[in-house]
Amino acid sequence: MSRTTDYAAALRTALRRAVGAVDERELTRATEALVSRYRSVAPATAPILASRVHVAAYAAYRMPATHAALTRALGVVAARGLEPRSLLDLGGGTGAAAWAAAGVFDTLETVTVLDQVEDALALGRELVVDAPSAALAGATFRQARAGAWPDLEADLVTVSYVLSELDPAQQEALVADAMRRGGSVVVVEPGTPDGYARVLRVRSALVDAGWTLLGPCPHERDCPLAQGDWCHFAARVNRSAEHRRLKGAELSYEDEKFSWVAAMAPSLAETQSAEDLPARILRHPLKRKGFVEFQVCRPDGTAGRELISKKAGERYRSARDAEWGDALP
Repeated sequence: MSRTTDYAAALRTALRRAVGAVDERELTRATEALVSRYRSVAPATAPILASRVHVAAYAAYRMPATHAALTRALGVVAARGLEPRSLLDLGGGTGAAAWAAAGVFDTLETVTVLDQVEDALALGRELVVDAPSAALAGATFRQARAGAWPDLEADLVTVSYVLSELDPAQQEALVADAMRRGGSVVVVEPGTPDGYARVLRVRSALVDAGWTLLGPCPHERDCPLAQGDWCHFAARVNRSAEHRRLKGAELSYEDEKFSWVAAMAPSLAETQSAEDLPARILRHPLKRKGFVEFQVCRPDGTAGRELISKKAGERYRSARDAEWGDALP
């Protein structure tokens, strides 16, 4: 198994242990309330994580998918050569991003998760007790509010599935906070049109500040996608028996759709080169006899169709294995 697969399995085990201590009927009711909240278009009138049971339900229901999305995004960043020694996760709750970063980067030495909900932090501390790495097992989970974060810095700052809970001014302030505190910043949101719109605003703020994009975009020009389209990707989540039961699902897997952007501060930009970046695959490839068809975003700032035929030899063989979200071979 790969390192990231090991961490995903360890997280499932930790969740099973933690959630197993919660009364099943209470957990089911809390999960139903959580699902209803996510499906509602009306603004929330009460906190999502209102109690320890709600926190446990949220972790069991959402943490595997959040972890999978972060693992996929951070894997792209790692392929650009990033080797962070420290992680700061703003609004990190139970620590999904911390688990993902520890699984992707074996260079991590310190991990700090900040959130305003103490019950979420307490569960996060419980989950990492037997974590596979010293950095994750020794992670700090500290209570703090957006706009009043402690004066901390890190090589990598993550902000995942948080912006939708804030108004536009608060979103802008949170991104600015992340940029002040990190050498690199990764922001992940749901793979919906609204989530992508928030990611686009973050991308603009990063580019306008002179940061170098690390992914998923192969360029720093305006997004070339047509009106009504949106850039998003998918991460496969293997469901445990408990996860299937909570979701009322039959399949042993699900695909988490997400949008994201990552960038490096100007002071570190000389370590990255924008030259010869590959196109990014934007949809599931169509694999036909003798060729593979891709929809891609290109380094020249355009988006469109690319064909790789059997005549391309080794490139064609790589293309047969390429997936949605990968770099084009």
